[in-house]
Formats: sequence, structure tokens, C-alpha cells
Amino acid sequence: MYLDDIRDFCLGLGEVNEGFPFDKRTLVFKNPGGMFCLLDIEWEEKTLNLKCAPNRAVVLREEWPDQIRPGWHMNKVHWNTIDADGLPDQLIREMIQHSYDLVVKKSLNKRGKKE
Repeated sequence: MYLDDIRDFCLGLGEVNEGFPFDKRTLVFKNPGGMFCLLDIEWEEKTLNLKCAPNRAVVLREEWPDQIRPGWHMNKVHWNTIDADGLPDQLIREMIQHSYDLVVKKSLNKRGKKE
């Protein structure tokens, strides 16, 4: 999967903004709940960071030990670093969708508690 494919998929999920809040290389995708995908626009290493449910993160890391690792510079329980080389495109899309959904769910839970 290429950088442009990932960007198009993220932006197509709905209510998604992109920006560079950390530096000029780290592209961050957010929905109203927060960040769900980060990637280096240089795309040299072809990696992205995605949020993941802790139990699912462990399973994915065991199934794909060379491509899925605990999140680099992120909470290692809730984030994975994904090496896009060698992974099926469909799996990458599923992991992006899962990350997006987790952040939306968290946002909805916070709003429900405030009301």
C-alpha cells in the first residue's frame, strides 16, 4: 500500500482532518475524538502508527512479528507501528478502520458522560 492510498483511505473515513502538529514530516490524521493515524511523509521506512485495542494489538504482533510492533514513541499498550511492506492492503485498511473507530468510540463515551 502506498502513502497516497493510505492518505485517501484515512480522509475518506469521515470528519477527518490532517496536519503536522509535531514537525514537518509527521502527518497526523484526526477525527473529532483525536489522533488515529500517524505516518512519516518521507515514506522511506513505509511505517505508520495506529491505535489498537490492547488484546488485538498483542494478537496482531504475534501473527505479524516482523511487520507489527509496539508503537514507536507512543503508548506501547494502545498503539502499534505498522510496516506496510509485506502486509496485505486489506489488513492495513482494517487496522486503520479499527484505529479510527476506537477514537470515535472514546469521543462518544466522553460526550455521553458530560451530558
